[in-house]
Amino acid sequence: MNDKQLQALFGLKWNPFLPNIPAEALWQPPAMDSFFFRLENMVMDGGFALMHGEPGLGKSKNLQLIAHRLEKLDEVTVGVMERPQSSLSDFYREMGELFGVNLTPANRYGGFKALRERWRAHITSTLFRPVLLIDEAQEMTSACLNELRMLGSAHFDSQCLLTIILCGDSRLPERFRAQDLVALGSRIRLRMFLEPYDKKCMREHLHYAIEKAGAAHLMTKKLVETMVDHCAGNPRVLHAMGAELLEMGVQKNVSQLDEKLFLELYSRDSRKR
Repeated sequence: MNDKQLQALFGLKWNPFLPNIPAEALWQPPAMDSFFFRLENMVMDGGFALMHGEPGLGKSKNLQLIAHRLEKLDEVTVGVMERPQSSLSDFYREMGELFGVNLTPANRYGGFKALRERWRAHITSTLFRPVLLIDEAQEMTSACLNELRMLGSAHFDSQCLLTIILCGDSRLPERFRAQDLVALGSRIRLRMFLEPYDKKCMREHLHYAIEKAGAAHLMTKKLVETMVDHCAGNPRVLHAMGAELLEMGVQKNVSQLDEKLFLELYSRDSRKR
């Protein structure tokens, strides 16, 4: 299934159910606007923020939204950690690359000083704290999390040099109850807990996705309601169903996806099992 097929059959600009949709086409959950408003204020002062929830509820997409919106702010530097599970040496290597500091992992104290000096210079010239986004943060070692806490704190913990947004599954907040991470957990200023969405939100999510992709007519109203009823408030489940239905619609060369297609697809799958 390619873009030409989608365009010809449904008028879609892209597949709305795949992960690589444009950032400006991402659906924003109702609570996200308030979270981002508070986050913008944190960029002035620094500190830790936490977003967590079960798999499939949109944590990574929300982080992508945050990155997209922060990058629009003048003079805000945003770094995205790609390998949260790194050892302490690799952690310093990645931090140096993200913030443009030439670090020697063997000289950890030198790297510590160089990063802090770079952040101080940035704060002095822009008044904004640099931002670090960490997805799958539950995979970070305690040593790296504590190093991050000490890196971003100055003047006897009275000044924050960095704004850090940790994003992870339900294991992440649990880790802050452990003795070695209690100090970090007590410094989290802003928290967002993602729960399964109600049917109204899922309906809005689905309509928004297909409208942004250029084909509001893609699904019948009854199919939308059927999908919302079967996704358990989980956007990933909703998108997985949508992707399967879209693929089947292309195979059958239909002009609109409907509930009959849904019943055919999933009754066939149930027979296979």
